Amino acid sequence: MSRDPRGYLLRKRQEAALNAELAQQWAELENDFNKRLWHQLTEHTMRFVRHPSFQQGGLLEFYHEFLMDFEHKIKPLSLVEIILVIADEIAEANEKILFFEKTKEKVKNDLEAKVLCLTAIGLIKLQCSQLDEVKQIMEEVNGLLETVDGVTAVHARYYDLCSSFHKVKADHGAYYRDALRYLGCVDVNSMSDEQQVERALSLSLAALLGDDVYNFGELLAHPILASLQSTSYRWLINLLRAFNTGDLTAFNALAGEWELQTDLANNSDKLSKKIRLLALMELVFSRHSHNRTIPFKVIAETAQVPTTEVEHLIMKALSRGLVKGTIDEISKEVNMTWVQPRVLDLDQVKEMKSKMSSWSGQIQETVISSCLSYTFYLKSKCHTKSCPVSK
Repeated sequence: MSRDPRGYLLRKRQEAALNAELAQQWAELENDFNKRLWHQLTEHTMRFVRHPSFQQGGLLEFYHEFLMDFEHKIKPLSLVEIILVIADEIAEANEKILFFEKTKEKVKNDLEAKVLCLTAIGLIKLQCSQLDEVKQIMEEVNGLLETVDGVTAVHARYYDLCSSFHKVKADHGAYYRDALRYLGCVDVNSMSDEQQVERALSLSLAALLGDDVYNFGELLAHPILASLQSTSYRWLINLLRAFNTGDLTAFNALAGEWELQTDLANNSDKLSKKIRLLALMELVFSRHSHNRTIPFKVIAETAQVPTTEVEHLIMKALSRGLVKGTIDEISKEVNMTWVQPRVLDLDQVKEMKSKMSSWSGQIQETVISSCLSYTFYLKSKCHTKSCPVSK
């Protein structure tokens, strides 16, 4: 099919004669194209495809009548970024996938551009519930990204695809990890208020419901959580803080809120067991390393369980790798040697600072005591007047 890009640009500029701003945009595109200013034309095109004048359509015409004429002059990654916007005008899923497949073939020698096409295809297939195919795409993209050093511009799209996949599969732990990775690749301020709230809500629920999520510090420290402050879900922040410190009193006090949330209410028993494990972890963490032999009675009071259930609680924590230690069934106590590292909140950092100060003081006292003892020993062995120690 023959194209006449100059004729297309002239026609669109004339059609926009009553809109000075839009006419100017078309004139600038025409100028860049005629002068073969490919870089400027690319930058201008990337902005222009988001122009409000395309809200009623026209992007596919823009692509076929104009962009296809010089797309080989555009950097592959920039081309795919433009295609992502244009493809939104295609309603039929298979047609949209074909559009991206053709683009992928054009940019196949550029890894990041190829990844961007694959993640776009993956999201479309996810919307069509083609989960097996989505998983294959995720594995392919992961393999490609493993060959890249550092974090690239397309990592965010990959983590977005992965987290969306895990959300559909109701895999809370996997969603939590990949959604946090996604946030680590994007500027939260570039997201709308609604997007921030949706992401914060999904992350919070995933953290609470994830079977293997026992670290809430990273989420609590992330600015996206502040988006919940002005919503009816602001209590979630306090609930996350309660879990982070294993605070059963706060957990029970918030029951009137979280029991109204369907997913949490349906998993109330699971949440109760989880926060008791976190209470045990916090108890171990709060103790000095030389004072981690803990009586069952203390654990029972902290985790609010009968003394007869303490051993089962400890064994569950040991089996999940949350703590390490040995149980003394005769003395009814446990000697903890390790607790799983976590991202600390401000209060926990202060606690750690206090421990470090105490530890430093103990070392200083030990060193001074050892030096004095050695000095007395030398004096006892030195009997000559010329001995420097005896002076």
